[in-house]
Formats: sequence, structure tokens, C-alpha cells
Amino acid sequence: QVQLVESGGGLVPAGGSLTVSCVVSGTAFTFQTLGWYRQSPGKDREVVAGISGGGTTDYVDSVKGRFTISRDNNKKKLYLQMRNLQPDDSAVYYCNGATLRPLRSAPYGASWGQGTQVIVSS
Repeated sequence: QVQLVESGGGLVPAGGSLTVSCVVSGTAFTFQTLGWYRQSPGKDREVVAGISGGGTTDYVDSVKGRFTISRDNNKKKLYLQMRNLQPDDSAVYYCNGATLRPLRSAPYGASWGQGTQVIVSS
């Protein structure tokens, strides 16, 4: 069973930066395409960034140039570095499976972590 544990969220001022992390277990991490998702109140969860096992990345337009997804295959960790954060980026951030080109949601069944909350103050 896939387990996903996100961490690193917090409160940041608009224009600030934050990096969130995710530990993935129960799957062949190195070969998996993974993604970062976010969900804010009243909105559907959306995938915002994805990375293949080989390091190819993709982003939704709203975060391009501000967010960077990366992975450490040895540690089985996924990262999302976020810069120039804006209030609209406030959400609970989750990691899970994804597909690239186009970037799409492809979660591991019903497996979701607890997420990590990011709040951007204006």
C-alpha cells in the first residue's frame, strides 16, 4: 500500500518562498511519475506540477516560473520549491502519482496523505 507523508507547510507573506516535501513509500519510487496537488476551500484538488522518474517536469501555467518540482530517488522524497508566493497559492498541498504531457492527475487509488497547509498572507 502506498503511503504519502507531506510536510513543510506554513504561513508566509506574499512574495515569500517555501519548500514542501513528501516521503513516498510502498511503491517503486524511482520509476514513478509523481506530482504535487493543491486544494483550497471550495475548490477541487488540482495537480500543479509533475516529475517523471528521469526528471522531466511539467507545470500548470499558474505556477510556471515560480514553482520547481524535484525528487531525491535515494531518499524517496519529492519536493516543491515555491517562490513569489501569492494569496491564491494558499491551499493544502498533497503529493501523489501523476502523468505528464499533458500534466494530469493519476493518484494511487484512494491513497492520499494528510497534506501540508500553505497560507500566504497579503
